[in-house]
Amino acid sequence: MQIDLEAERKEILNRYKKLLKASKRKLDKAEKDIIRKAFEVAVEAHKEMRRKSGEPYIYHPIAVAQICAEEIGLGPTGIVCALLHDTVEDTDLTLDDVRGLFGEKVAQIIDGLTKISGVIDYTSSIQAENFRKVLLTMSEDIRVILIKLADRLHNMRTLEHMKHDKQIKIASETFFLYAPLAHRLGLNAIKTELENLALKYTDTEAYEDIEYKLKESEPERKRFIQKFIEPLKEILSEQGFKFKIFGRPKSIYGIYNKIKTKFVSFEEIYDLFAIRIVIDTPPEKEKADCWKVYSIITDFYHPSPERLRDWISTPKSNGYESLHTTVMGPQGKWVEVQIRTVRMDEIAENGFAAHWKYKDTDTENAAEQENQLENWLRRIREMLENPDPNALEFIDDFKLNLFSDEMFVFTPKGDMKTLPVRATALDFAFEIHSKIGEHCIGAKVNHKLVSLNHELTSGDQVEILTSKKQTPKEDWLDYVTTAKAKSKIKNSLKHQRKKIALEGKEILRRKMERYNMTFSTHIVNEFANFLKLPSSQELFYRAALGNVDIKEVREFAAYREDPVKPTKKQELQKLEQLVTSARGKSDMLVIGDDMQKLDYNLAPCCNPIPGDDVFGFITVSEGIKIHRVNCPNSIKLLSNYAYRVVKAKWVNDQLISFLAGLKIKGTDEIGIVNNITKVISNENNVNMRSINFDTEGGLFEGTIMVYVHDTKHLNHLIDKLKTVKGINRVERIDEKE
Repeated sequence: MQIDLEAERKEILNRYKKLLKASKRKLDKAEKDIIRKAFEVAVEAHKEMRRKSGEPYIYHPIAVAQICAEEIGLGPTGIVCALLHDTVEDTDLTLDDVRGLFGEKVAQIIDGLTKISGVIDYTSSIQAENFRKVLLTMSEDIRVILIKLADRLHNMRTLEHMKHDKQIKIASETFFLYAPLAHRLGLNAIKTELENLALKYTDTEAYEDIEYKLKESEPERKRFIQKFIEPLKEILSEQGFKFKIFGRPKSIYGIYNKIKTKFVSFEEIYDLFAIRIVIDTPPEKEKADCWKVYSIITDFYHPSPERLRDWISTPKSNGYESLHTTVMGPQGKWVEVQIRTVRMDEIAENGFAAHWKYKDTDTENAAEQENQLENWLRRIREMLENPDPNALEFIDDFKLNLFSDEMFVFTPKGDMKTLPVRATALDFAFEIHSKIGEHCIGAKVNHKLVSLNHELTSGDQVEILTSKKQTPKEDWLDYVTTAKAKSKIKNSLKHQRKKIALEGKEILRRKMERYNMTFSTHIVNEFANFLKLPSSQELFYRAALGNVDIKEVREFAAYREDPVKPTKKQELQKLEQLVTSARGKSDMLVIGDDMQKLDYNLAPCCNPIPGDDVFGFITVSEGIKIHRVNCPNSIKLLSNYAYRVVKAKWVNDQLISFLAGLKIKGTDEIGIVNNITKVISNENNVNMRSINFDTEGGLFEGTIMVYVHDTKHLNHLIDKLKTVKGINRVERIDEKE
């Protein structure tokens, strides 16, 4: 195909002009010059490169810069760095060249972006280590992660040009870290789009189904919204408010998540949309005016007292401010109403970057926002000071804390502390000071004595009780949820274990010398592997506690003379050879075709059957595990162990039966169980393994385990069961019950 280079050159210039117009701030001549210079350097550096779609590569940096300028609101430095973000990684341009051309600050940000560029890592290093790098660079300059998010968003928007297995890995990674990061930075619009796009590739069927249903129900929704807001518009105008009022639909991923977690159907979700009222009011009147609007709404519609959320008095730590209430609208439907000002709305949609715009007009508010961002970055730095040696565990703790909902708890003097929901009294003790945490023996919550693992609720006043004799215990790790507390407890336990391990080292030395074994690092490590222990430290610790006896030393001595057992590394190599032979020329693991050669299992966490979109995962001890792509564990596996994932597909030569579970709900009609079993027994080649029903208050819920051939077979059975009188819902369940 002939490429029209002249047309491409014109298109590149058009995109560049659009980028300059997209900047949220007015650019002066010097700023335009530096952006022009970055643009020319990027065009030159990437001139020979093309994307998977066949387009010139330079389209990508321009698009990333456009997102940074238009959707995040970054200034000239951010735009320059976005244009250059891939140059040091992918072209001949060096970091020193960038420093010479654009100065130290730009070089520092580009260096941060280059460090975290290893998005898909096929080597044996764990992906979580890369995420740790992301967080380290983020704590140095927040623009690094903002540009990285823009880069990820553009890659997700153009993901259709990648191979299917890459699409799934990149989408899983987006769910795992990038969407939660966007949420935490208050980039609501970007977070929503990342989640929707990731869902589009990890569960295409569900995505398309919800998208279709949203389009189908749109006219009815519009009529309802119109009816709801008509009287409010009138009274708000009478009261002299400048405002916008509109309905915002819930995101596709938000609906999907609700269906999955609340076990409801699309039709049962009442909050498919929220009404948003955005008022234009000066900073000093923001709070009072929002409450006035609340008062007007609740004069028209009855509010649900449990569903009032006031994030204006106490904003979320990602800067989100808004007043939420749920009211009973027309046709007996509950409707969520969000009340906020223009400033709050911009910060809610575009995150911390948006508050820079308000620095001049509202210094106090902007300073508060800046302070919140700085606090958040300080917490990241704190966590990174003592990272867990197990990177995956560290990332889990990190996500749990920084991306969870928050609550506010008070000290005896009335100081407010922010903690993640489900934090305990012990978490609170460590939040005040690590020494107070280490010596904590209990707490008084609202003047009542409680235990260390007592879960706090928002608004509690907490006093910590300490004793100098107290030291952290192993089971404390089960009592805490914050990464700070976990990290401090682990450090303290490590210190205690080290002391005990030193004694154990001497005990083990004497035992090994009895069997004429040289006490060396190499032999000690070998012994630890033999006992399947993670480290020599753990071996010494157990020896001190008397858990390594002379019998095990004797067995190890015999094993060293005749080592038959393969090491973990050998087992993994053997598995990889097996996978290579199974993939053959097509680079694809074929399930159900001559599988006796391969040691494989169907994963019990998601119970895959032919027709499901699946992948193979190499385990050390259990061969290859076959998982569904939308399995509850897949995001973690695909994000962190990409190098151990094998593409897989089914063949249907033989009619093999696979176990699948169904959950059925409905009204307790007479003879309903009989009708269900009749449908199953009339279905060709469907055998039932177990059936279990519970009824309460005229409703029933049941679980049936059946043997089917593939998803088509299972879906046919589901459709048949839905026709039985009294059944409201039939859905597949993952776990083997």
